[in-house]
Amino acid sequence: MFAPEDDCPPLHPNEIDRHRIARLLATRQRYRYVMPQVLATESGYCVVSPCCSRNIDASGGTIDIARLEYLPCGKGWLLYRKDHSTHRWQVHVRCADLAAVLACLNADPQRVFWQ
Repeated sequence: MFAPEDDCPPLHPNEIDRHRIARLLATRQRYRYVMPQVLATESGYCVVSPCCSRNIDASGGTIDIARLEYLPCGKGWLLYRKDHSTHRWQVHVRCADLAAVLACLNADPQRVFWQ
């Protein structure tokens, strides 16, 4: 018997997946020499990192890289990118699982995350 959607327990954030995300970010293609941080949010995680390219923050300060949002009841994940010109998060892709989200974030062929 399945519970209504409102009865699905929150699974994220949790420390195990937060550490897993941080560990897997080491396999990214871009800016491998900086150490991003994974912060817990209400429904997932936020990845922040020093801006070593100086494209977003000329002083090299910490900037938002990505937001990962867990959808309740096993409906997948949303991966957001930050539009730094408007300071708003934009949905980039919906994925079935966390591994797919991290694969997209780590590859980043269009440089929408690791700018």
